[in-house]
Amino acid sequence: MIDFDLGDELELLRSTAQQFAADHLRPALRDHESARQISQPAHAAFAEIGFAALECPESLGGSALGSLARCLMMEELAAADPGAALALDRLGAALYPIAEMGGDEALERFARPVLDTPDTRAALVWCGEGARAQTLRSGDRISGFVPWVPSDRVDLLLLLDERGCSIVHENIRCESLRGGGLRAAGAAELHLDDAPVAAHLEGEAAAGRALARARLYVTALLVGVMRESAEFSRQYALDRVAFGRPIAHHQGLAFLIADMATAVDAARVLLWEAAVRRDDAQANGLATHEQAAEAAATAFAEAAEQSLFVTPNGVQILGGHGFMQDYPVEKMMREARSLSLLLGGVDLAREHAARDLVVHEGPVALTLEAPP
Repeated sequence: MIDFDLGDELELLRSTAQQFAADHLRPALRDHESARQISQPAHAAFAEIGFAALECPESLGGSALGSLARCLMMEELAAADPGAALALDRLGAALYPIAEMGGDEALERFARPVLDTPDTRAALVWCGEGARAQTLRSGDRISGFVPWVPSDRVDLLLLLDERGCSIVHENIRCESLRGGGLRAAGAAELHLDDAPVAAHLEGEAAAGRALARARLYVTALLVGVMRESAEFSRQYALDRVAFGRPIAHHQGLAFLIADMATAVDAARVLLWEAAVRRDDAQANGLATHEQAAEAAATAFAEAAEQSLFVTPNGVQILGGHGFMQDYPVEKMMREARSLSLLLGGVDLAREHAARDLVVHEGPVALTLEAPP
């Protein structure tokens, strides 16, 4: 039985995220993008609600609500402004390698200072197969550069690959970039100048779990972005009248709008399925971690590909207006392209999904029933 009911707790979380986005993100959409930072009232409200530590363990003062809760929150924030969502979440996906490979001791040492200290930022960079980062490790020191991270400041850097994660918090130099998408979060090229490695966490299985959780995080942002693009362009097409009727009523455009809505819903279903699999694997073993990782890779690949279909067509539906900053669809197109480059991009996700599907024997039963 497929159950799409989230339950009262998760519905309350989603509605709270929607209200936060309506109050603090949508009204300041272009202001945050121009300033490359988020207003202090928005930061304060984000922390007060408890969003900053939503998925953190209780030992860090978090709610430990799991991946599905985090995905629901990030989708709602991204529908308003994905760059702002990243900027508000100072620890972000960097939480996952620390939690999966380091445990409570590493969380206390590396995650807590970021959560407790204002104006600090952590960044997770994929350095494994298909990575754009170029780093060279010599003993306990690393030199190299990362061509782009969506942040103007990085105080804690996690370099994740297939075998483990290196943690750096010294000798990180940020060179600001103009940036195309996610401007509210900032953009910088990172340089590591013989940076000392504060810790190296090892474990292939744990690194795979950390990558899977990070993919869910980015996939939720992609779903929120393309949902907003599809909904805004649909409403525009209903309001815009040509040849005596709304342009949405013309068959060619109506079919396109339906395809866009279908793409958004399909990506969301895969995201929820992957998040539930991960939560089940973590809580009681109802799904294996390998199946959860495959589902996360599949969800990321689908969301990245569909976002590159939905968001450009959102611009096209508006015609010339779509390229003007008076409307948000051009921003959504930029954001989707930027998000789809993270964590090795769509090609690596597709390769991981295919690899895991070949390894698994027999069909995998699907369920969307959320854990209690």
